[in-house]
Amino acid sequence: MASANALSICALPRIHVSPNPAALPPTAPVLQIAGARETLVASEIAKETAEMFEQDVILTTKHGRMPAFVACPDGAGPFPPVIFYMDAPGTREELRNMARRIAKNGYFCLLPDMYYRLGTVRFDIPRRDDAMSAVIRASMNSITNALVTDDTAAVIAWFDANDKVKSGPVGCVGHCMSGCYITTVSARFPHRMTAAASLYGVNIVTDKPDSSHLLLPEIKGELYYAFAEHDQSVPAHVIPELRASLAKTDVVNTVKVFEGTHHGFCFAERMVYSPQAAEQTWADIFDLFKRRLG
Repeated sequence: MASANALSICALPRIHVSPNPAALPPTAPVLQIAGARETLVASEIAKETAEMFEQDVILTTKHGRMPAFVACPDGAGPFPPVIFYMDAPGTREELRNMARRIAKNGYFCLLPDMYYRLGTVRFDIPRRDDAMSAVIRASMNSITNALVTDDTAAVIAWFDANDKVKSGPVGCVGHCMSGCYITTVSARFPHRMTAAASLYGVNIVTDKPDSSHLLLPEIKGELYYAFAEHDQSVPAHVIPELRASLAKTDVVNTVKVFEGTHHGFCFAERMVYSPQAAEQTWADIFDLFKRRLG
């Protein structure tokens, strides 16, 4: 059943809503809210190439059926697992390509569609306008740290039942809205989440009782935070407060601010893309995974 947020979304202009994925025109700007969760993923058909194994899967969570994209090197494995939490615009080919890059470096990467509670939500980002931005914000605000914790528990259980996934430590990466999620799950699963990376993460330090930075003392893994120098989504007090909070713990951490960059600088399809900074974050993340995941 769609949530109240989904109902308000439907009234916005330039948003296509359909209970049938096939009914969406090829150029539909953006949002589909499915009438039944069975339509969330067309099939669970494995795609195997000479180098990679890919599959669309559905995980059973505390709240329903969550679609996810998985990728790993071809072969029996097992491979160290990485959860790739989506940013606010949601799952799309751009993120799947990034998941593939993680997989090509020797990891079993799972990209969950965390908007599954709303139905099927897809955005045509190149055609983004004010109406679409409002939908993105509403979708983003439908997720809480507690819900992500529940979803992550389901992902870890799924990893543990999969022969291709190496048991033990789990890594995670989050862009934008998922910066607070990687922090939260690192605390909620301290003996499993050993390597977590945030790229221009938002809402990491807030005045809310569930602010992720309050959980830092519970974390046993290593944290990596990469921020843009220019980011309206990250208030000026956040980075100093994050550093101060980390300094009060024993958590191994890295906090970097990339000079001259803007929010989203790792996304190659955006005008703000910064190749040098993006490649440095990739190098940093893979170094982190090598240390903590193997």
